[in-house]
Amino acid sequence: MSSTETPVTSPDPGPGTELDDPATDPFDAAAAAAAAITARSGVPHHDVALVLGSGWGEAADVLGETVAEFTAEDIPGFSRSGVAGHAGTLRSVRFTGADGEIRHALVLGARTHYYEGRGVRRVAHGARTAAAAGAHTIVLTNGCGGLHREWVPGTPVLISDHLNLTGASPLEGPTFVDLTDLYSARLREVARSVDDTLDEGIYTQFRGPHYETPAEVAMVKRLGGDLVGMSTALEAIAARHAGLEVLGISLVTNLAAGISPVPLSHAEVLDAGAAAGPRLGALLAEIVRRIA
Repeated sequence: MSSTETPVTSPDPGPGTELDDPATDPFDAAAAAAAAITARSGVPHHDVALVLGSGWGEAADVLGETVAEFTAEDIPGFSRSGVAGHAGTLRSVRFTGADGEIRHALVLGARTHYYEGRGVRRVAHGARTAAAAGAHTIVLTNGCGGLHREWVPGTPVLISDHLNLTGASPLEGPTFVDLTDLYSARLREVARSVDDTLDEGIYTQFRGPHYETPAEVAMVKRLGGDLVGMSTALEAIAARHAGLEVLGISLVTNLAAGISPVPLSHAEVLDAGAAAGPRLGALLAEIVRRIA
């Protein structure tokens, strides 16, 4: 199966913003968004950013105190996702790091997916805004289909690398960025210091919104992929370009097409995410405290 990010409505380009103008520098747009977040939250600097996919939403509540929360439309360049399981808000959360120091996390619950038709700049806007808001680390989460039967629904898997099969890149012009160690080995070790049973695998992003065919899943397996979904890879590339250290974690919500014995459905994804939510929220919150 694909990731939990199945649209429940037809793609809507959403309100126009300067970000959609090719003449606009996307980093200027990110700086404007970060300035709006600072003004609304009263927090001048965020240390870490979280992009919460389906099943991961409880992490923000467990992590610490919400200082401010606002709808996506309140911040330039952001729009509410047309996907069930996504909050559609941005939050500033105050928490205590493992070192005892007070930190702030920018929680992005308003992910834009490439298949929504809003353009790759919108997909990358969250990561770029996080960097402009001061974050040095970003945690990208998702719900996805698994290619290994031992990864039962509800299993969290660290992302060690990705295959980008969207045919797109968030980078523009002659912008060459080394992705050799895109998904930080250091941060994966921090995650395993919280839970040493965490496995890792290669995530494959398809464009969507349709789920993958059994033949496509078989292709991914031959290419070395372990997980399939519709988000994360493009965001990770943009994050690296913006100077962020990246930790990626997938929630396996079901077996992928051709491996699963039953037809794929978004309801299955939401059910798996809801069942795993409390455990995943506590896990991710502790990982973030140690990262900070």
